[in-house]
Amino acid sequence: MIKLRLKRFGKKREASFRLVACNSTSRRDGRPLQELGFYNPRTKETRLDTEALRVRLSQGAQPTDAVRSLLEKGGLIDKRPRVTKNLDQTKKSQSSKVASSKPADEKAEEVTTES
Repeated sequence: MIKLRLKRFGKKREASFRLVACNSTSRRDGRPLQELGFYNPRTKETRLDTEALRVRLSQGAQPTDAVRSLLEKGGLIDKRPRVTKNLDQTKKSQSSKVASSKPADEKAEEVTTES
C-alpha cells in the first residue's frame, strides 16, 4: 500500500519535512517513490505539488494524520469530523459500572476492610 507521509530532514532541533509517497513498509527516511511537497513547522511554510497529490490520492494512497491535516489546510481533501472521546467520562462510567455490578454485601465488606 502506498502511504503519503512526512520525511524528516534538516539540522538537529531544526527539522523540516518533505511530503513523500512511499510504500507502507519502508523506513521513514528511506528512498521515496515520489516527493510531493515540503513543510517547515517553524515558519509554517508549506509547498504542495497539487497535481501529483491528486494523482496519488486517486490511485488509493493513504495519508497519515499529519499529512491529512496539511492536505485539509491546502484544500486538497475535505475535512472529516474527528471523533474524540473524553477519557475522564469513560473512566467514570466504567468505574460506576463496576461498582453497580457488585452486590450490596460486598460493598459493605469493602468499606469496612478499607477503614
